[in-house]
Amino acid sequence: MKLLLAIVQDKDSNLLSSELIDANIRATKLSTTGGFLKSGNTTFIVGIEDERVPEALKIIEKTCQAREQFMIPPVNMDATMDSSMSYPIEVQVGGATVFVMPIEQFHRF
Repeated sequence: MKLLLAIVQDKDSNLLSSELIDANIRATKLSTTGGFLKSGNTTFIVGIEDERVPEALKIIEKTCQAREQFMIPPVNMDATMDSSMSYPIEVQVGGATVFVMPIEQFHRF
């Protein structure tokens, strides 16, 4: 057995949840926040058999694509007025961060 922790952008979470259900992969969803943009994320916790890990990873990769987004960087209050003018920059968002960990025991009651 393996434990998957998949951190995805909120925009991808509903579609990923549906895809996992269609594949008969049970998952628990947690709302999380963090990252460079301090944006909303969803963390999926999945207990899965070793042989199904590649299937789950493929679903996550297919569903959670990285994309470009514009953001305005935070203003530095110590800087002079000219250098504190913030202009939008393009950053990559989305995708998924997935941790695959061994499970010593797994019980479902």
